[in-house]
Amino acid sequence: MQIKKLDQMFDVLKSREKKILVAAYANDHHTIGAVNMAVDMGIVDAILVGDLETMKKICLEEGIDAGKFEFVHEPDGQKAANRACELINSGRGNLIMKGLVSTDQYMRAILNKETGLMPPKAILTHVTVMETPNYHKLLVVGDVAIIPQPEFHEKVAIANYLIKTAKALGIEKPKLAVLAASEQVSTKMQAGIDGALMSKMAERGQIKGAYVDGPLSLDLAIDKESAEIKQVGGSVAGDADCILFPNIESGNVFYKANTKLSKGEQGAIVAGAKVPAVLSSRGDSVQTKLYSIALAALLA
Repeated sequence: MQIKKLDQMFDVLKSREKKILVAAYANDHHTIGAVNMAVDMGIVDAILVGDLETMKKICLEEGIDAGKFEFVHEPDGQKAANRACELINSGRGNLIMKGLVSTDQYMRAILNKETGLMPPKAILTHVTVMETPNYHKLLVVGDVAIIPQPEFHEKVAIANYLIKTAKALGIEKPKLAVLAASEQVSTKMQAGIDGALMSKMAERGQIKGAYVDGPLSLDLAIDKESAEIKQVGGSVAGDADCILFPNIESGNVFYKANTKLSKGEQGAIVAGAKVPAVLSSRGDSVQTKLYSIALAALLA
């Protein structure tokens, strides 16, 4: 089954064995609310790490049965994030989620060489699955939040994570567009050179499991009419499943334009660690966090 809407992830997950989510410093209403919904929907079981009194008070205020969670008491934010990683490493959990802890503390725990979640030589990157009312299917995009100016080997790693995510959504052979300002290859534009190289790598089997084309401008990647007018053919043009951005500025602007101007929704994870990591903003809605939990469970 190909998942074409974010809420279809829930139906797929209900038919699978439940994963265990570990929430790091779950001291806020949004985190507990999203985890509670995920537990009630039968897509995960959950361990909440944080200040026990605060978490139970939130459950009481929200009318949530605290008995459905396992609690681990750790009132300090950094220690709670470290403890969450320890639980994952001991085999107690399959995915990790950021609660009220700061992003710096959360990432510090994941990156810790002794107690963290990083395999040797792994590259952490941010993968977002977007649902926009102006596109006919989901878009898997990256990187919009972690790697500022990805080098070529990092772009290849990002591409592989995007492909893996698209396949988890049921897309047999995803179509990946390597973005640049123009489809013309120019020695003055590094994004164009990288796109051309990655396209050739895919052609020769060095990037597997996807149609890869680049460089492509955004309009050519997602709009069939633009591709026809500019006479750009191929499997990807006008119908991309995945978009690889040349830098964090372009990716972040696209992400925020989709959510704020187009009223799109998304789920997002950090890929590259031992388990999928949910890195929602503390200001994200419960629904966004729920979609991110579902995406992480799908990839776990």
